[in-house]
This record gives sequence, C-alpha cells and structure tokens, in this order.
Amino acid sequence: MHSSYDKTVHPQWKQSLTDVMSTNSAKELSDFISREREQFTIFPPDDQVFAALSYFSPTDVSVVILGQDPYHEHGQAHGLSFSVPAGVTIPPSLRNIFIERENDIGLQLPMHGTLTPWAQQGVLLLNTSLTVREGNAGSHAKRGWEAITDQIIRTVNDNTERCVFILWGAHAQAKKKLITQSHHAILEAPHPSPLSAYRGFFGSAPFSRTNALLQEAGRAPIDWSL
Repeated sequence: MHSSYDKTVHPQWKQSLTDVMSTNSAKELSDFISREREQFTIFPPDDQVFAALSYFSPTDVSVVILGQDPYHEHGQAHGLSFSVPAGVTIPPSLRNIFIERENDIGLQLPMHGTLTPWAQQGVLLLNTSLTVREGNAGSHAKRGWEAITDQIIRTVNDNTERCVFILWGAHAQAKKKLITQSHHAILEAPHPSPLSAYRGFFGSAPFSRTNALLQEAGRAPIDWSL
C-alpha cells in the first residue's frame, strides 16, 4: 500500500494523513491488502489506489463526490470514484450521472467514462474504501480504510473556503457528520445506481447547484464537460 502512497500522494495530503497512516489499524490494513493481492485480483492496481489525492493539495479541493467501493470488475477502477479508464464500458451508475448531467446542464452523453478532467479542477472523487476484491463488492470495507478516508474528509472540512460535498445514497450520507464547518455546502440525493436513481437522483440538478454554490462563495465553477 505504501509504495504507491509515497509516489503519488500530494505532499500536503501526506502531512494531514501522517497520524492516521501511522496507526496500528493502517499497518493491519496494509498487511491485509498485501495478503489479498497475493491470493486474489484486487482493484484498482497498486499504483492507482491513491489517485484521487494526486491531482491537488487539500486546500485546492472545491467539490467532493463521495463513492463507496471501487468498481470490482476487470479494468474499471482507476482510483477516482465513479470514473473508468477510456475504452471501458460506462457502468450503469455513471451512465445515470451522465443522463442527469445532460438534463441539468445540457451536456451530451460522452463516449467515455473518464472523470480525470473533473479531478484536474479540484473535484475530489473519493471512495470510502480504496480497494476491493474482484467480483466482490464491499470485500475491503471495515478493514481500516474508513479511518483514512474519514480523515481525508475532515481535512477538506478544515478548508477556510467553501467546498461542496455531493453525497449520493445512504452510505455517503453517513459521512455528513464529518462536515461541521457551516461555510461548506452539502448536496444529498439517492444513489445514481439503477436501483435508486428514479427515487430522486434524477432531477436533483447537482451540477448546476454545485456551480451556483461555488460562485456564491466567490469560487470558480467546475467545467463539467469531458
């Protein structure tokens, strides 16, 4: 776990995660993932586990989109929540995100599902667990990732400038208690998965609302095109 961490993570993130990364729990998580990688296929690849923290410093975050697990099918996960590499079929939840984007701000469905251009603008595409076993959703939950990803959210909460936290589904919404600073904004909706998207994800206008909230606080809007 730590080889990719040292190489890819922005130095300011490392600073804010020093304590949590040196706990026994983090050591146990690292050992667990090493054992898992010996026996199973684990996603994303080792060098992409911390990709979400490689694009910017904590203070440059303007939006957080919180996912649950990395995708657990071959070639999908590359360290950014909901995103897949170019050439990989767009998964159902991401397709629904794109449908809502079109309905909200008129951008047509893209040919690929790579959300890197969002990350490059300060959108933190964070999952609450950063690894998963192939074909086995939730297999690395409750193994120690939560303490680390909670600390990432707390670090963003410490920012003095407004951040917009987009929480889709109950799992993401459970993290709301970590967002205590009143100048931040929280957008909640059902998860975009086909099981729940029709219960209020469609029509929630997260893209236009996020940009309005950023601009209201004097921050640059996100260009949501891909």
